[in-house]
Amino acid sequence: MNEQDSPTTGGEVTPTGEFGSGAVRLDQGHVVGDGGIPERFENPGFGPHIHRGTDLDEVAAKRAERIVGGLFLLSIVGTLAFVVAYFAIDKHSTVFIPGIGQTNALHTALGLSMAATLLGIGLGAVQWAKTLMPDEEEVEMRHPMRSADEDRSKFVEILGDGAESAHLTRRPLIKYTLGGALGLFAVPVVLPLIGGLGPLPEDDLSVSFWNGHKEEDGSYPNKPMRLMRDPQNTPIKASDVTIGSVFHVMPEGLLDLEHHILEEKAKAAVLLMRLDPDDIKSQKEKDWGHQGIVAYSKICTHVGCPVGLYEQQTHHLLCPCHQSTFDVTQDCKVIFGPAKRPLPQLPITVDDEGYLISKGPFKEAVGPSFWERGSA
Repeated sequence: MNEQDSPTTGGEVTPTGEFGSGAVRLDQGHVVGDGGIPERFENPGFGPHIHRGTDLDEVAAKRAERIVGGLFLLSIVGTLAFVVAYFAIDKHSTVFIPGIGQTNALHTALGLSMAATLLGIGLGAVQWAKTLMPDEEEVEMRHPMRSADEDRSKFVEILGDGAESAHLTRRPLIKYTLGGALGLFAVPVVLPLIGGLGPLPEDDLSVSFWNGHKEEDGSYPNKPMRLMRDPQNTPIKASDVTIGSVFHVMPEGLLDLEHHILEEKAKAAVLLMRLDPDDIKSQKEKDWGHQGIVAYSKICTHVGCPVGLYEQQTHHLLCPCHQSTFDVTQDCKVIFGPAKRPLPQLPITVDDEGYLISKGPFKEAVGPSFWERGSA
């Protein structure tokens, strides 16, 4: 090649020997070709290395070692606190946190202890890297993917030297505390697999506000309650419910609660609708309804989304989250989608004034299917 148009200079002619004895290409650090590297591409290199205080002063290095070891010890204490809290704190106990209010004590303790575990390991590793691990800059020329035989033979030696240069052999406190932190870190992962992923829900979703206020002996009165429009909080007469209409309903007295109103409302949410009695195929559904008026839990039995779409012509209830579909004419059984069981039905009737009231609570747990095993 004597002369050619250069694609990088807009067609200027570049003599062959201007940059060396042959063509040169720089490609991701590789020098391709048999020519020399042009002077204008000379690598300026790194500036002088600045040593850290821990590189020059053993006292500073020991201080850094104690800081790293202390952070790893924090992780160990956090893990042990997690285990103690998991077994020692009652799942129903609460604690007051300024700015937040009353919150579950077990969840708070588990969260704080896990945060200490993770922060201890993370901050300890960062401090170790910044103060004690090697920080000298080096330039490594690119080479073929397969190392030379001489380099491959030194691989084991390099691994051994790495432990020494990272101060693992010289700083036993770091080695032992890191081993303890990483070893115990597996406990919060394994413990739930052995002891369960938290306390069983027991009757948390098997009992709703439709059961009434809990008595001192732990029983529920199961007194009839009026069905109230949501959010108007007004009673509903049977004559107000026409065929094809849908009412979002909550139990009478729920808004009088002082605490946990949203939690109780979520469990007690009900959809009320009226069908032609001749369209209802289940005798149980007729017995638990009133002249074609039926009430079902609004909480999908898949993952607990609110079921709020009613198709009047097909009598289907549709969950908008994952398209689980329930047939209202057949006890709200699942006819499509991932839900595994029907929506629980609320038994209803009317009082002497013609207002719709409950005849009793839900007979099964509301919400996702796995909750029904909570009291097992």
